[in-house]
Amino acid sequence: MLICEPIGFTMEQVEIFRQRFRDEFITERYSGKLHLAFINTWCLAGIIACALNMHHPTLKQFLVIPLTFLYTNLFEYFGHRFPMHHRYNALKAVFKRHTLQHHHFFTNTRMNCDSPNDFKIILFPPVLLIFFSLFFALPAALAIYHFFSLNAAMFYVATTLVYYLNYEWLHLTYHLPETHFIYAVPGLKFLRRLHFQHHDIKEMDKYNFNITYPVFDLIFGTLKTGSR
Repeated sequence: MLICEPIGFTMEQVEIFRQRFRDEFITERYSGKLHLAFINTWCLAGIIACALNMHHPTLKQFLVIPLTFLYTNLFEYFGHRFPMHHRYNALKAVFKRHTLQHHHFFTNTRMNCDSPNDFKIILFPPVLLIFFSLFFALPAALAIYHFFSLNAAMFYVATTLVYYLNYEWLHLTYHLPETHFIYAVPGLKFLRRLHFQHHDIKEMDKYNFNITYPVFDLIFGTLKTGSR
Protein backbone atom coordinates (compact mmCIF):
# COMPACT_ATOMS: atom_id res chain seq x y z
CA MET A 1 0.00 0.00 0.00
CA LEU A 2 1.35 3.40 -0.99
CA ILE A 3 1.60 6.06 1.69
CA CYS A 4 2.36 8.94 -0.66
CA GLU A 5 5.47 10.18 1.06
CA PRO A 6 7.46 13.01 -0.60
CA ILE A 7 9.22 12.06 -3.83
CA GLY A 8 10.51 15.42 -5.04
CA PHE A 9 9.36 18.70 -6.56
CA THR A 10 10.21 18.63 -10.25
CA MET A 11 7.21 18.87 -12.55
CA GLU A 12 7.57 15.22 -13.47
CA GLN A 13 7.84 14.13 -9.83
CA VAL A 14 4.78 16.15 -8.87
CA GLU A 15 2.77 14.47 -11.64
CA ILE A 16 3.94 11.05 -10.45
CA PHE A 17 2.91 11.91 -6.88
CA ARG A 18 -0.49 13.15 -8.05
CA GLN A 19 -1.19 9.91 -9.86
CA ARG A 20 -0.06 7.85 -6.89
CA PHE A 21 -2.34 9.82 -4.58
CA ARG A 22 -5.31 9.46 -6.90
CA ASP A 23 -4.74 5.72 -7.30
CA GLU A 24 -4.61 5.16 -3.55
CA PHE A 25 -7.01 7.65 -2.03
CA ILE A 26 -9.56 8.72 -4.66
CA THR A 27 -11.91 5.83 -5.34
CA GLU A 28 -14.50 5.58 -8.10
CA ARG A 29 -17.23 6.24 -5.52
CA TYR A 30 -15.73 9.60 -4.54
CA SER A 31 -17.33 12.74 -5.99
CA GLY A 32 -15.70 16.10 -5.45
CA LYS A 33 -18.96 17.86 -6.28
CA LEU A 34 -20.86 15.85 -3.66
CA HIS A 35 -18.06 16.52 -1.14
CA LEU A 36 -18.44 20.26 -1.70
CA ALA A 37 -22.24 19.99 -1.67
CA PHE A 38 -22.17 18.25 1.73
CA ILE A 39 -20.00 21.00 3.23
CA ASN A 40 -22.30 23.69 1.82
CA THR A 41 -25.43 21.91 3.01
CA TRP A 42 -24.12 21.23 6.53
CA CYS A 43 -22.89 24.79 7.05
CA LEU A 44 -25.89 26.54 5.49
CA ALA A 45 -28.33 24.37 7.43
CA GLY A 46 -26.55 25.27 10.65
CA ILE A 47 -26.47 28.98 9.79
CA ILE A 48 -30.19 29.00 8.96
CA ALA A 49 -31.01 27.09 12.17
CA CYS A 50 -29.08 29.69 14.19
CA ALA A 51 -30.88 32.57 12.46
CA LEU A 52 -34.28 31.00 13.15
CA ASN A 53 -33.45 30.65 16.86
CA MET A 54 -32.44 34.27 17.40
CA HIS A 55 -34.93 36.64 18.98
CA HIS A 56 -34.49 40.43 19.05
CA PRO A 57 -30.66 40.49 19.21
CA THR A 58 -29.07 43.51 20.86
CA LEU A 59 -26.13 45.54 19.61
CA LYS A 60 -23.93 44.02 22.34
CA GLN A 61 -24.78 40.52 21.15
CA PHE A 62 -23.72 41.43 17.61
CA LEU A 63 -20.20 41.97 19.01
CA VAL A 64 -19.92 38.16 19.17
CA ILE A 65 -19.46 38.20 15.37
CA PRO A 66 -16.12 40.12 15.20
CA LEU A 67 -14.84 38.38 18.34
CA THR A 68 -15.62 34.96 16.87
CA PHE A 69 -14.00 35.99 13.58
CA LEU A 70 -10.77 36.90 15.36
CA TYR A 71 -10.85 33.68 17.40
CA THR A 72 -11.35 31.46 14.36
CA ASN A 73 -8.72 33.38 12.38
CA LEU A 74 -6.26 32.81 15.21
CA PHE A 75 -7.23 29.12 15.42
CA GLU A 76 -6.68 28.83 11.66
CA TYR A 77 -3.27 30.49 11.96
CA PHE A 78 -1.90 28.35 14.79
CA GLY A 79 -3.44 25.14 13.47
CA HIS A 80 -1.81 25.71 10.09
CA ARG A 81 1.51 27.02 11.34
CA PHE A 82 2.19 24.27 13.87
CA PRO A 83 0.45 20.84 13.59
CA MET A 84 0.02 21.10 9.82
CA HIS A 85 3.69 21.94 9.26
CA HIS A 86 5.44 20.35 12.24
CA ARG A 87 5.35 16.69 13.15
CA TYR A 88 3.75 16.09 16.55
CA ASN A 89 3.13 12.47 17.54
CA ALA A 90 -0.46 13.07 18.60
CA LEU A 91 -1.27 14.94 15.37
CA LYS A 92 0.98 13.19 12.86
CA ALA A 93 -2.00 12.40 10.59
CA VAL A 94 -2.62 16.14 10.22
CA PHE A 95 1.03 16.73 9.29
CA LYS A 96 0.99 13.84 6.81
CA ARG A 97 -2.18 14.99 5.04
CA HIS A 98 -1.07 18.62 4.80
CA THR A 99 2.72 18.76 4.44
CA LEU A 100 3.43 15.34 2.96
CA GLN A 101 0.38 15.15 0.70
CA HIS A 102 -1.28 18.51 0.02
CA HIS A 103 2.06 20.31 -0.42
CA HIS A 104 3.32 17.61 -2.76
CA PHE A 105 0.13 17.45 -4.77
CA PHE A 106 0.19 21.26 -5.16
CA THR A 107 3.42 23.21 -5.52
CA ASN A 108 3.91 26.85 -6.42
CA THR A 109 4.60 25.74 -10.01
CA ARG A 110 1.66 23.30 -10.19
CA MET A 111 -1.17 24.79 -8.16
CA ASN A 112 -4.31 23.99 -10.16
CA CYS A 113 -6.50 20.94 -9.65
CA ASP A 114 -7.25 18.95 -12.80
CA SER A 115 -10.81 17.84 -12.01
CA PRO A 116 -13.43 18.01 -9.22
CA ASN A 117 -12.11 14.72 -7.86
CA ASP A 118 -8.93 16.55 -6.85
CA PHE A 119 -11.12 18.36 -4.30
CA LYS A 120 -10.29 15.36 -2.08
CA ILE A 121 -6.87 16.83 -1.30
CA ILE A 122 -8.18 20.40 -0.89
CA LEU A 123 -11.36 20.15 1.20
CA PHE A 124 -11.41 18.80 4.74
CA PRO A 125 -13.05 15.36 5.04
CA PRO A 126 -16.79 15.57 5.92
CA VAL A 127 -16.20 13.51 9.07
CA LEU A 128 -13.83 16.21 10.32
CA LEU A 129 -16.47 18.91 9.81
CA ILE A 130 -18.98 16.84 11.79
CA PHE A 131 -16.41 16.16 14.52
CA PHE A 132 -15.50 19.84 14.97
CA SER A 133 -19.15 20.88 14.88
CA LEU A 134 -20.22 18.42 17.58
CA PHE A 135 -17.16 18.34 19.84
CA PHE A 136 -15.77 21.88 19.53
CA ALA A 137 -18.38 24.35 18.30
CA LEU A 138 -21.33 22.84 20.18
CA PRO A 139 -19.69 22.69 23.66
CA ALA A 140 -18.45 26.27 23.26
CA ALA A 141 -21.93 27.36 22.19
CA LEU A 142 -23.48 25.69 25.24
CA ALA A 143 -21.01 27.51 27.49
CA ILE A 144 -21.81 30.84 25.84
CA TYR A 145 -25.53 30.13 26.23
CA HIS A 146 -25.06 29.31 29.92
CA PHE A 147 -22.97 32.37 30.76
CA PHE A 148 -24.46 34.91 28.33
CA SER A 149 -27.52 34.24 26.18
CA LEU A 150 -29.04 32.07 23.47
CA ASN A 151 -28.58 34.83 20.92
CA ALA A 152 -24.87 35.07 21.70
CA ALA A 153 -24.53 31.31 21.32
CA MET A 154 -26.36 31.40 17.98
CA PHE A 155 -24.15 34.22 16.74
CA TYR A 156 -21.07 32.21 17.74
CA VAL A 157 -22.15 29.04 15.93
CA ALA A 158 -23.35 30.89 12.84
CA THR A 159 -20.14 32.92 12.56
CA THR A 160 -18.02 29.79 13.02
CA LEU A 161 -19.92 28.00 10.24
CA VAL A 162 -19.72 31.04 7.94
CA TYR A 163 -15.98 31.20 8.56
CA TYR A 164 -15.52 27.49 7.91
CA LEU A 165 -17.50 27.67 4.66
CA ASN A 166 -15.56 30.76 3.64
CA TYR A 167 -12.30 28.93 4.39
CA GLU A 168 -13.21 25.96 2.20
CA TRP A 169 -14.41 28.11 -0.69
CA LEU A 170 -11.34 30.37 -0.62
CA HIS A 171 -8.91 27.48 -0.41
CA LEU A 172 -10.66 25.73 -3.27
CA THR A 173 -10.61 28.94 -5.31
CA TYR A 174 -6.84 29.29 -4.89
CA HIS A 175 -6.41 25.94 -6.64
CA LEU A 176 -8.56 26.88 -9.64
CA PRO A 177 -7.05 28.45 -12.77
CA GLU A 178 -6.41 32.17 -12.48
CA THR A 179 -8.58 32.66 -15.58
CA HIS A 180 -11.64 31.33 -13.71
CA PHE A 181 -14.55 33.80 -13.59
CA ILE A 182 -14.48 33.76 -9.77
CA TYR A 183 -11.37 35.96 -9.89
CA ALA A 184 -13.51 38.87 -10.96
CA VAL A 185 -14.21 39.20 -7.22
CA PRO A 186 -11.95 41.99 -5.88
CA GLY A 187 -9.12 40.85 -3.63
CA LEU A 188 -9.15 37.17 -4.62
CA LYS A 189 -6.08 37.39 -6.85
CA PHE A 190 -4.15 38.99 -3.99
CA LEU A 191 -5.15 36.22 -1.56
CA ARG A 192 -4.28 33.63 -4.22
CA ARG A 193 -0.78 35.11 -4.58
CA LEU A 194 -0.27 34.79 -0.81
CA HIS A 195 -1.25 31.13 -0.97
CA PHE A 196 1.05 30.55 -3.95
CA GLN A 197 3.89 32.02 -1.90
CA HIS A 198 3.05 29.62 0.91
CA HIS A 199 3.26 26.65 -1.47
CA ASP A 200 6.91 27.37 -2.25
CA ILE A 201 8.72 24.43 -0.61
CA LYS A 202 11.28 26.85 0.87
CA GLU A 203 8.57 29.11 2.31
CA MET A 204 5.76 26.80 3.43
CA ASP A 205 6.76 26.59 7.10
CA LYS A 206 7.72 30.27 7.35
CA TYR A 207 5.07 32.49 5.78
CA ASN A 208 1.36 33.01 5.00
CA PHE A 209 -0.38 30.62 7.37
CA ASN A 210 -3.75 32.36 7.23
CA ILE A 211 -5.62 30.68 4.38
CA THR A 212 -8.46 33.19 4.52
CA TYR A 213 -7.54 36.68 5.69
CA PRO A 214 -3.95 37.40 6.81
CA VAL A 215 -4.84 39.08 10.10
CA PHE A 216 -2.52 37.10 12.33
CA ASP A 217 0.14 36.69 9.66
CA LEU A 218 0.36 40.47 9.82
CA ILE A 219 0.33 40.54 13.63
CA PHE A 220 3.00 37.82 14.03
CA GLY A 221 5.20 39.03 11.17
CA THR A 222 4.74 35.98 8.93
CA LEU A 223 3.01 37.78 6.07
CA LYS A 224 4.95 37.71 2.81
CA THR A 225 3.49 39.37 -0.26
CA GLY A 226 6.47 38.84 -2.57
CA SER A 227 10.16 38.01 -2.67
CA ARG A 228 12.30 39.44 0.10
